[in-house]
Amino acid sequence: SAHPQMQGLYYTSNVREVDRLTAIATQYRPTVVFHAAAYKHVPLMESLNEIEALHTNVLGTLNAARAAGVVGASRFVLVSTDKAVNPTNVMGASKRLAELVMQAVAREHLLTQYVAVRFGNVLGSSGSVVPLFTEQINRGGPVTVTHPEIVRYFMTIPEAAQLVLQAGLVGESGQIFVLDMGEPIKIVELAKMMIRLSGKTEHEIPIVFTGLRPGEKLYEELLADDETTIQTPHPKLRVAKAEVVCPLNVEHIVRLIAALGVMPSANQMRNFLTSLVPEYSAR
Repeated sequence: SAHPQMQGLYYTSNVREVDRLTAIATQYRPTVVFHAAAYKHVPLMESLNEIEALHTNVLGTLNAARAAGVVGASRFVLVSTDKAVNPTNVMGASKRLAELVMQAVAREHLLTQYVAVRFGNVLGSSGSVVPLFTEQINRGGPVTVTHPEIVRYFMTIPEAAQLVLQAGLVGESGQIFVLDMGEPIKIVELAKMMIRLSGKTEHEIPIVFTGLRPGEKLYEELLADDETTIQTPHPKLRVAKAEVVCPLNVEHIVRLIAALGVMPSANQMRNFLTSLVPEYSAR
């Protein structure tokens, strides 16, 4: 390890199991909790698995946030996503709901500072297009891109990690941070650049357009239309000035999710999400 003086303990646990989370938190009383566990795969969560997105992304966040509050952690940082902004998919809507749940828990535990950090795609992370393109190029192509106009924001792993830490450090409880991701990049341009860097031409490695996948947007936004941002001391970190929504009744949400059962219909899921996430628009 790069930091031998830091002793790490690796517990496996599930954010859906509150007793285990609370027991681990109680034993070690962490000062800072970073919560990144989530289902993040847009097409997978879009149909058939919506209830799983709710159980892990929403209730899991509730469990982790409460465990941090119960043991008196000084900070709790929720890793959120640009897909939570004006979400058009279940995954994004579930992460937006996770932000709202975190803000509600912040009102229950006043000694813990709760903040969320929204950012886009991290280059080289699992599920990022870069490893996928590399693999496709090595196989001799074709390189698949969903749509000629699709764009995404990108950031490197060290940069993202640094900014998540930074957000945990500043910030008032209940705030949502937005990372300045720079300019969005056209995925097709990224593909062309990677083909060139591999020493091949587009003639040798063709690019094929496969069509947008369920729940996928052409553009991601880091801010909703009614949000403006305030600067922080850090140039790449801004605070979303969100509309103050009526505080969520967390117990009500827990009851609603339980009432959906284990095999809710797509319709029940749509209604549930639309009622709780006003900016959610199902495609």
